[in-house]
Amino acid sequence: MSNQRNGRSVSRRTVLKLGVGLAGGIALPVTMTSPARAADPTPVGTYPAGVEGSSVFIGICTPRTGTYAAQGEDEIKGYELAIEHLNSGADLIKRISPKTSTGVLGKKVIYEIADSEAKPNTAVQAASAFISQKKALMITGSVSSAVAVALNKLADREKVIYLPCISGSNDTTGKDCVRYSFRECFYAQTAAQAIAPVVVKALGHGKKIAFLTPDYTYGHTVRESMETALAKLGDWTVATNQISPLGTTDFSTYLLNVSNSGADVVININFGRDAVLSIKQAKQFGILSKMTLVMPYNTPFLADQVGEDIMEGVYAGTDYWWTIEDRFPLAKLFNDEFKRKYGYNPEWGANAAYMQIAMWADAVERAGTFNPPDVIKSYEKGVTVQSTVGPVHFRPEDHQLVRPVIIVRGKAQSKMKSKDDFYDLVEIVDGAALMQPPEAFGCKLGSYT
Repeated sequence: MSNQRNGRSVSRRTVLKLGVGLAGGIALPVTMTSPARAADPTPVGTYPAGVEGSSVFIGICTPRTGTYAAQGEDEIKGYELAIEHLNSGADLIKRISPKTSTGVLGKKVIYEIADSEAKPNTAVQAASAFISQKKALMITGSVSSAVAVALNKLADREKVIYLPCISGSNDTTGKDCVRYSFRECFYAQTAAQAIAPVVVKALGHGKKIAFLTPDYTYGHTVRESMETALAKLGDWTVATNQISPLGTTDFSTYLLNVSNSGADVVININFGRDAVLSIKQAKQFGILSKMTLVMPYNTPFLADQVGEDIMEGVYAGTDYWWTIEDRFPLAKLFNDEFKRKYGYNPEWGANAAYMQIAMWADAVERAGTFNPPDVIKSYEKGVTVQSTVGPVHFRPEDHQLVRPVIIVRGKAQSKMKSKDDFYDLVEIVDGAALMQPPEAFGCKLGSYT
């Protein structure tokens, strides 16, 4: 089951063509005296060059190698399914983007995927090639917030819309926000505000925390948000904050410090393979027998990789968990379509990727054009969109989706009803009440052109 989810291994330099044609198509001949030229729009980014043919191109930059490779493969599955649905006019896409018929504004969507390796420079190089060579109308994909921030800056400079997929740092729609980027997923602030009341209620007041923190913008902002929320709600204090580089394989030094810290709770902010390795090693150190594990930003199928016994009783925050299909009809439709294509229930990254594509199509269709400033203004109207997690909308001031956060608790293996039934659903927390004021994290969007 794990190998199927994680996808196949590829070389670090691989850029895979998964599209069904070449970008741009063939421009129709126009004479010098054509009256159409008088009405041509002012060029912005890759527009109008990128819409001259019968198709439009989007570039996907997501990790297929490195510590976040498994999450990258999950995203790819969501992107593939969404684009397939767009081009065929599937019912699920139409539920999210009601004006969609087939394609976007009647144009077929084609794409390529580049391995970002979860490295900002690699991602920027790949996305730049998509923009300059393929005339990408939109770029998308991320697991690392460092990548998301770097692509934010590229998109704003090139005036091409960018849609992060997984990015948990407050900075992505905070101090590093840009006019040309829109984030779908929950993030440090909302994670902390959602899970803190749950763990304080379950574990009590006055606890001591040991943090395991990856050393980049995601890790630091999640740690800061969690520390603030827990201190305010439960008088929790920090016994130690162990900061490790992204891609760490041996956590023994950090875990020894955690073990000796006197903490009651270990809050592991690591993600992807770093989370898997640090949790397994924490078990070996005996830490999980004396401290409660909390995962504020968790990919649910982590339980499959580390073992259900380790995740039993663990509180975690997540973006999407498939059992919410009992509450949200579009989640049921998405789960069914995903299982039909891939044979198992979807992970968080796949849902986020699908929703970003579907909501982009909706914004373009409502704008009636691919012209980037018009599409951005369409997003900024804050129109309520039906989604797999209920009604959602983008906040115009910082381009953050207002959406719920899902809190789960790991099940005992004996209580699992199926091979994917790792968690009990604790709470679906309304997103609007969790979010800081738009200006709190320093967002200044900048100009449209």
